[in-house]
Amino acid sequence: MNPGTLCRDHEEKLCWGLNPLKYSTVVLDLDGTLLNSNKEVSKRNLDAVLSCYLKGMRIIFATARPPRAVNWFLPHELLDIGAFVYYNGAQVICKETKIEINESIPANVTTEILDYCLKCNPEIELTMEVRDEWFSLRELDYITSMNTRSNPIVKPLNELKQYDATKILLSGNNDSSGLLKKFEGKVNILITDNHQLIQIMPLLASKELAIAKLCELYHVELDSVIVFGDDHNDVGLFKKAGYAIAMGNAIEELKEIADEITANNDENGVAVSLERFCGSRRLFELQDGAKSFG
Repeated sequence: MNPGTLCRDHEEKLCWGLNPLKYSTVVLDLDGTLLNSNKEVSKRNLDAVLSCYLKGMRIIFATARPPRAVNWFLPHELLDIGAFVYYNGAQVICKETKIEINESIPANVTTEILDYCLKCNPEIELTMEVRDEWFSLRELDYITSMNTRSNPIVKPLNELKQYDATKILLSGNNDSSGLLKKFEGKVNILITDNHQLIQIMPLLASKELAIAKLCELYHVELDSVIVFGDDHNDVGLFKKAGYAIAMGNAIEELKEIADEITANNDENGVAVSLERFCGSRRLFELQDGAKSFG
């Protein structure tokens, strides 16, 4: 399927349904979606998002990343207009409604997870996020290996066990089957980044639940939400949103349930689709094309 192509069952939405009056909100994933491979927002993507905002559409950024990383990567124009879903839904901040929602893993469950992971692999690469602070059991050079702007703060195991964790991260090629079975019903576990990252989050933390809470605050329906994404942590939201757009670089599972597949994140895929909502030349071309079939 070529970039920008709609799934066959949803062609009618392109011709007649995609307009700012029908859709109230745009939800944007960051890595692999709005951000290119250099972790930058292109000018074309920036202009498209701002244009939708100026047309009256709400903008929500929904990411696995913590607040500090979002502040690093997004230009101030976007930081000023958006609501934010961090940690795959474990933290939600909306300046418009002055609402902050936080979910966490209880300290007793955090302890169980740490003990289990270390028993399975004493050298496991484990880090923990707690309300925008990043901790680890040993020194890790993520500035070099992962292009971050800081490294986690080293803490002793007994101290980590005392925290209500926002998220626990296991990096590398780890077996997730035992973890999934042991902690089913206690936490929400996602495997992302080509199976190189296990994200352990609070049971009630997910992008779809966070967006549903924001929609309730805004008094809008999920059917009026457009969502962009590329990885496993977007699947639940794709199933709930009114219109789901998978990036050209998205996993196959996401493409299979998408309403549309756009260009990849290095080819301004977000803008390619959003420009249809913003009164751009592309919108008029699509409208003229639709009329020609009449």
